[in-house]
Amino acid sequence: MQKMLSQLRRCIDEYNMIEENDKIIVGVSGGKDSTVLLRLLAELRRFYPKKYELYAVSLDLGMGMDYSPMVELCKQLDVPYIIKKTDIKQVVFDIRKESNPCSLCAKMRRGALNDVTLELGAKKVALGHHEDDAIETFFLSLFYEGRLNTFMPVTYLDRTGVTQIRPLLYLSERKIANFAQRENLPVLHNPCPADKVTKREDVKKLIKDLEKQFPDLKKHVFGGIQRLPLPGWEREAK
Repeated sequence: MQKMLSQLRRCIDEYNMIEENDKIIVGVSGGKDSTVLLRLLAELRRFYPKKYELYAVSLDLGMGMDYSPMVELCKQLDVPYIIKKTDIKQVVFDIRKESNPCSLCAKMRRGALNDVTLELGAKKVALGHHEDDAIETFFLSLFYEGRLNTFMPVTYLDRTGVTQIRPLLYLSERKIANFAQRENLPVLHNPCPADKVTKREDVKKLIKDLEKQFPDLKKHVFGGIQRLPLPGWEREAK
């Protein structure tokens, strides 16, 4: 717990993610990443020098997921929990019948989460993207768009006034998975028909193969993103 919190806090501090009296909405999909983020932010809340409120929000996409384990977890963590029903599954898979559903689904989920955030009177959303996500997105952008790019640690959405923060960026997917198991956190099954059949999954497998020849690949790519730095990756001066 202490090691995880140390990395989380370093990321938050170096990118100035939390301000005094922030009301932070954690987007909880039910997967390991967002569940671990919720657990860590709830723990950090106890001693972080800047006081903040925490809310958890899950978007019911209409795929029949059972969120009762998350209800119980949020009770234990003393975090208010909201489940927002949406028609995203119906629009993406039944009406539009998207051949590449992930892009539209992600866009609709972002919009729905921002709507709930504003309804709660908040302006900040914490997302569960970690180190591996940033590296995979970098390769996806390079391979499919010809750009050196990935998402930013802090993203301000000027159309809504909402700020997205990604406090898990200094933690690897493996560390997050191990922590979720050790803490016996509930991880919900993803019933999405497109799960693990995406371009991102192809890139994940490619990186895993490359690591056999270049063991420090991910460390060097992530360090390169910060050292360039890519837009939005400039760290706070110490």
